[in-house]
Amino acid sequence: MSRTTDIVIIGAGIIGAAIAFELGKKGYKTVNIDKLPAAGQGSTGSSSAGIRTHYSTWDGVAMAYEGYFHWKHWEEYLGVSDERGPARFKKTGGLVLGNASRKLLTLLSEVGVDFELWDMDLVKQKIPIYTDLDFSPAKRPDDETFFDRPYRKLSRAIYTPSSGYINDPQLATHNLQAAAEARGSRFMFNSQVVEIRHSGGKIIGVTLKDRQRVDAPVVVNAAGPHSFIVNRMAGIQDSMKIKTRALRHEVHVVPAPKGYDFDNSGYVTSDFSNATYHLPEVGNNILVGSQDPACDPKIWIDDPDHFNRQVTTNQWRAQVYRLAQRIPTLGIPDKPKGLADLYDVSDDWIPIYDKSDLAGFYLAIGTSGNQFKNAPVVGRLMAELIDSCENGHDHDREPVKLIGPYTGHVLNAGFYSRLRDIHRDSSFSVVG
Repeated sequence: MSRTTDIVIIGAGIIGAAIAFELGKKGYKTVNIDKLPAAGQGSTGSSSAGIRTHYSTWDGVAMAYEGYFHWKHWEEYLGVSDERGPARFKKTGGLVLGNASRKLLTLLSEVGVDFELWDMDLVKQKIPIYTDLDFSPAKRPDDETFFDRPYRKLSRAIYTPSSGYINDPQLATHNLQAAAEARGSRFMFNSQVVEIRHSGGKIIGVTLKDRQRVDAPVVVNAAGPHSFIVNRMAGIQDSMKIKTRALRHEVHVVPAPKGYDFDNSGYVTSDFSNATYHLPEVGNNILVGSQDPACDPKIWIDDPDHFNRQVTTNQWRAQVYRLAQRIPTLGIPDKPKGLADLYDVSDDWIPIYDKSDLAGFYLAIGTSGNQFKNAPVVGRLMAELIDSCENGHDHDREPVKLIGPYTGHVLNAGFYSRLRDIHRDSSFSVVG
């Protein structure tokens, strides 16, 4: 059996759902195909769903700031009601500790992001559970100097009022699914693509594991940690200068210090001093993750369907103990609690939003870890890119650009090219 559509999108995470919605607004009929039972159930559902505007490049900051306004006006942006209700943006404000560099301040200023410089006395007044010590460079607890008291103190922090988090990343994805379906999109779950079909150098459709065929002249790879496998199916891996891999990552949850209301008084915090990030988690808990310092081992996964999903004691100890450096009154639980999932990581930790050398095959990959917040803007950018290229535009020669509807910034898709050189300004971490 076969069916026909305008565009097949492989993946129904936050990125794939956003692309479907934006293509639907342009009049395209799309089908999202996902091997899982529901939208956002893969790596999206494991996302910390933090909303922040600090990145290591102008393009990253500009896209994130545009994304912030989409979340701020979420229901207006969607334009439809989801029977499950809308995801909520909890605007906590954000702190950057240990890296209040001139470069970051310049980027925030150039993009127009509101920020304040706080001295550490003000930080401790706002968040009295924080210490002002500088723990850089980040270490693991098995380092013999880990528990030495630092002799340096931080001098200041950057506060961004536009930061926060989304209360339910999977619900946010379902919101986009509902909005896309209202525009005529369809979603196929429990369905696995096993073949990318093409003829004469052009896409003609995909084949599923049950041998069902979906014919379409356009296929979009938004498969998250499976993106490199999908690219191999399409035979385009060798034509890309920048590639992606799946990286195993853990986040952990610990109770906030007794008597402190972190639910309502906590900030989304990037602590470059000890290479962690943390934010409020339901039940007056704190969610903590790693910013991928050199001391933390990287576990690359060759088979995204088979990897260790259990939290490991060593990584839990590293992340939670580093959080306890910043919050000395943190209680350390007896048993690790958290989750392990996969990031879809490019060579420079900056995503690929692009066409490919196979006509009709497009890429929205390398997104995990730092692109959840940008999903609505990615949807707009990819829809503009696909529409332009399918109507004859030479994107490789003249990159497609999108004007952000909220900020007015010109977002250049060429920055995310598969053919780029590695962006040396990248943090080469989850920060992006």
